[in-house]
Amino acid sequence: MTTLITKRLRLEPINESHLEGLCKLNSDPLVMRFISGKAETREETIAMISRVQERWAEFGYSWWSFIDIENNEIIGAGCIQHLGRDRANPLEIGWRLRPDKWHQGYASEAARSMARFAFEELQAETLCAVCMPENTDSSIVMIKLGMTYKGLEHWYNEETAVYSMTKSTWFDTFNASNSIQ
Repeated sequence: MTTLITKRLRLEPINESHLEGLCKLNSDPLVMRFISGKAETREETIAMISRVQERWAEFGYSWWSFIDIENNEIIGAGCIQHLGRDRANPLEIGWRLRPDKWHQGYASEAARSMARFAFEELQAETLCAVCMPENTDSSIVMIKLGMTYKGLEHWYNEETAVYSMTKSTWFDTFNASNSIQ
């Protein structure tokens, strides 16, 4: 399992030691409004941790907890997973953050690190992201990452805005020699 380090964050593969921080994140209705539409219970977060650990064991990638290096607090989570959780589909990148950390660049910082992992370590040719059309904050992060809007598609039982980028676009946008900021 791979830990990723950025200027302000440590992205650790989700594990049981992250339960309290993830419960705080996933039980916040503001965080979950564009994900599932409802806050998660503690039991749902426990089940999520178990599923994520199985995916790390099977695929070698899944969800990370975003840990603020300065205070060691979980401030978010993000993933590289198969779109629709189906191996036949391209890799998807996603994230969620505590509301007190919105609009501070944390999502973009983590997304660059996860995209770099997908393209350099996993050798993905394409990376996509989806969000509810009204989730403009997430769309902005996708665009900053270098993704292009592809249109509306049905994923995760919702009509979603789909963004994508290729490996060559990634390397053109973020030269492999650049450090993650």
